[in-house]
Amino acid sequence: MLHLNIQNETSRLRSVVLGIAYHNGPTPTLEECYDPKSKLHVIAGTYPKEQDMISEMESVMKVFEKYDIEVFRPKVIENYNQIFSRDIGFVIEDKFISANILPERDQEITAIHHVLSQIPKENRISLPEECHVEGGDVMPWNDYIFIGTYSGKEYSEYITARTNMNAVKAIQELFPNKIVKSFELRKSNDNAKENALHLDCCFQPIGKNMAILHKNGFLIEEEFKWLVNYFGNENVFEISKDEMYQMNSNVFSISEDVVISEQNFTRLNLWLEAKGFTVEKVPYQEIAKQEGLLRCSTLPLVRD
Repeated sequence: MLHLNIQNETSRLRSVVLGIAYHNGPTPTLEECYDPKSKLHVIAGTYPKEQDMISEMESVMKVFEKYDIEVFRPKVIENYNQIFSRDIGFVIEDKFISANILPERDQEITAIHHVLSQIPKENRISLPEECHVEGGDVMPWNDYIFIGTYSGKEYSEYITARTNMNAVKAIQELFPNKIVKSFELRKSNDNAKENALHLDCCFQPIGKNMAILHKNGFLIEEEFKWLVNYFGNENVFEISKDEMYQMNSNVFSISEDVVISEQNFTRLNLWLEAKGFTVEKVPYQEIAKQEGLLRCSTLPLVRD
């Protein structure tokens, strides 16, 4: 049996689902893209190749092996993108919550049945259909659960709006002992630099009390300021619009002092090292072309 335990984003990782890039399918058409960054690369003819993405994911696998972490991989579904395992579900405390994901992606959860079957039935939760949520928007942080959302009346017009207020309320009801704090995110179907696809595209806690933040990802300045005050100005690494576009906030913590980061994130990686982190640098710029990076392709199950 799997004894799930996730209280925050940075405690020592013991068990994780890492997405998979095999049989990823052909380059999508523009109509098939569900984020603006993928569209850009389809138009430019620079959409990532399967072999490059496989080797990038293997570099992360090697880091997990180095730290003796139990790694599950999804079963391969032919011609299906299964890289971003974070979106299909998430763990809070000892509960696995299945995400109500875009209909085009609803097969992905079946590919981790071998993992879910090891979780006691009473700890597997499916939210009601009207609750839209993806794991990239949900961040357990000790007493808090931070959730990215979009509550504008034109929600349904944004393919980039993935988590609604119904889901925020449902998660608050599931965890009455936690403070659920939601953040309105900036959405764009066409401009990747003006689109925070998920909360982890513009914010992520690291270490014990630090965070990476991008101001323009938040629609409401007061909500951004709340996070700056919560972590403290000296503990915040603020990223630029270009750095957000390159996914600098989407690193992944193995522990409070070890972070996996993209090898080209020079400014961020130097800051992390100056703050005392061990930075495990991996190539991930091809996967980043689909508006997802290291946090997006990992689904933590157990942390100490």
